[in-house]
Amino acid sequence: MTKTAVMILAGTDGHANLGRLVNGLETAKEFADSDGDDVELIFDGAGTQWIPELEDEESDYHELYRAVRDDTSVCDFCTGAFGVDDAVNDAGVVRLDDNDGHPSVRSLVDDGYEVITF
Repeated sequence: MTKTAVMILAGTDGHANLGRLVNGLETAKEFADSDGDDVELIFDGAGTQWIPELEDEESDYHELYRAVRDDTSVCDFCTGAFGVDDAVNDAGVVRLDDNDGHPSVRSLVDDGYEVITF
């Protein structure tokens, strides 16, 4: 059994960031699909901007996102900083704020998670 935290930091601007998003979602799905693995998908920084798009059923990546939606959380501070507070509230995505309003990477590592960033 592995414990993995996949962090999406890439924003919505540019083709390269889209590639980072898709690779992060695919990685999270691979762990989620494996029996016994524990995965956390965390959108942080500019990555929080993806939530409104991924929640949209018309998005090309909505189904991939839905496959890992139950394992998804966002940085509480960054949802406000990047202007997606209302969309995150509407989506009901879990907010993390255990490190001055941000997710605690140290806590993840302390809990035995391997942290992968995209």
